[in-house]
Amino acid sequence: MATELAKKEESLSTRFMTAITKEFTSAVDAPALTSHQRRLAQNYFIALDQALEKAEQRRNSKKNDLPVTWANVNMQQLALDVVAAARVGLDPAQPNHINVVPYKNNKTGKYDIGFIDGYRGIELKAIKYGLDVPDGVIVELVYANDTFKPIKKDHRNKVESYEFEVSSPFDRGEIVGGFYYHAYKNNPEKNKLVVMSLKDILKRKPEYASKEFWGKDGWYEKMCHKTIHRAAYRDITIDSQKIDDDYLRLKKQEELFSDREIEAVIEAEANGPVIDIEYTETEEVVTDGEPEPEKNEKPAKATQKPPEKEQNGQQSIDGPGF
Repeated sequence: MATELAKKEESLSTRFMTAITKEFTSAVDAPALTSHQRRLAQNYFIALDQALEKAEQRRNSKKNDLPVTWANVNMQQLALDVVAAARVGLDPAQPNHINVVPYKNNKTGKYDIGFIDGYRGIELKAIKYGLDVPDGVIVELVYANDTFKPIKKDHRNKVESYEFEVSSPFDRGEIVGGFYYHAYKNNPEKNKLVVMSLKDILKRKPEYASKEFWGKDGWYEKMCHKTIHRAAYRDITIDSQKIDDDYLRLKKQEELFSDREIEAVIEAEANGPVIDIEYTETEEVVTDGEPEPEKNEKPAKATQKPPEKEQNGQQSIDGPGF
């Protein structure tokens, strides 16, 4: 039995790698896959296999009678998307790069795979495709007991800047906001400061955000920080001369997925239950977010209030995001 299972897994992996290799080398005189590209493809197979297994375990057969298996995946579209993401440099084995979510396409009767950029993935794309990438990007949360003073550019100040002091590092109080700062070493007059109140941060929280992240379970601080981090790198203008087919494919998915309600649901269900979406003739679906934790908690609307007690920050900043 174990031997048969191993052969089945080997067959799936071989078929997947064959499809990916075909897309990578489809152009005339295209070079063979590099060892790095082959490793990325293998990482996508592992991530996808795990996502399909989890989704099948949590599938409600009464609402969805199509098993979440490789046999029911739209492999042609998947191969194109994997190649595009891999060429951009997004690696599902790296924390917060990119995550995969299977969802049913009722029009084709197959499962498509949503590719969700993590906050590090957004950073990577901004640096690779940015028009005027800052030499440094600073992202900070500001707490009630901190001292923060923005210095805006005006007739007295040629350089936009700020003063920030953590006067009580072990008792900073509750989060009151945050900021990000784009710094240019050779042209400091271009430096840019963006200040976000707590209200500004929470406005960016999905309507169906996970209580485990945004509630009292320890991730509230990390989620606020990542919210500002994502905004900081999304604020970098993309250089049209650097745009390639891979970027356009990923960007097209992101732009088509403009329904915030559906987006929030997929964010809440990433790597969890399969999303069953009805398609129109021209509709495609993509997602933007990061995976939910391992617990099978039902996503719930989070309140706008911060948790009553902050955790001691034992979690890594590279933990789950949104």
